[in-house]
Amino acid sequence: MSETILVQDHGAWVEITLNRPDRLNAFNDEMHRAFATALRDAQGKRAVLITGAGRGFCAGQDLGDRDPSKMAGKPDLSKTLSAFFNPNIRAIRGLDCPVICAVNGVAAGAGANLALNCDIVLAGQGAKFIQSFANVGLVPDSGGTWVLTRLLGEARAKALALTGEPLSAAQAAEWGLIWKCLPDERLMAEARALTDRLASGPTLGHALTKQAIHAAATNSLDQQLDLEAQLQKTCGESADYAEGVSAFLGKRKPVFTGGRA
Repeated sequence: MSETILVQDHGAWVEITLNRPDRLNAFNDEMHRAFATALRDAQGKRAVLITGAGRGFCAGQDLGDRDPSKMAGKPDLSKTLSAFFNPNIRAIRGLDCPVICAVNGVAAGAGANLALNCDIVLAGQGAKFIQSFANVGLVPDSGGTWVLTRLLGEARAKALALTGEPLSAAQAAEWGLIWKCLPDERLMAEARALTDRLASGPTLGHALTKQAIHAAATNSLDQQLDLEAQLQKTCGESADYAEGVSAFLGKRKPVFTGGRA
């Protein structure tokens, strides 16, 4: 695999590190492809952790590769989204297992929205989330308009998108945009501990919980109640449910094996 993406296999879970620290981990074409490979290889893992190397999480797209003054014609930025960012965002959202993101510095542009599309986001207190698109005359992409509006509401989504002002990790946590803001020195230890804990959890239950929460954005209450009943039937027939009940009644820690009965 390209050195622009580092993958550390922890057995039940995998850690994926964006690794262009000299460019604040901004994506070039090589890095897009390597990230897609890492996400594809993560299928079957029980949890995934995504973070960045160096002093920042990710500055989005490397604009040096999309500089109109160096191109023969006008750039078609939709191609970058259709070929790279959008498939990777869909891959993150589509993984059955929990995807945790540890934001270890600036997350800007598509880098911010990549993080926010993960299931659980932890950020160091020095981290910032910046919808920097407005600074270069663009629209928030990589799911930015979707995730900001759903997590924060229209007023805050518009203000962040139109001003491009940095949002601190502490404020992001207070607003409910991310799960937790942590001291920088504790970020990776806590992120790895959380990923390890989720990887030892009930795999099927985690996957179906994600499915239900994703569906809630468009379902009516009646549709969601029916979906919950359907998914609960599947979980109730699983080996993990039998083990969970046995462990609860026996006052011991459960040992989940994942999957169906």
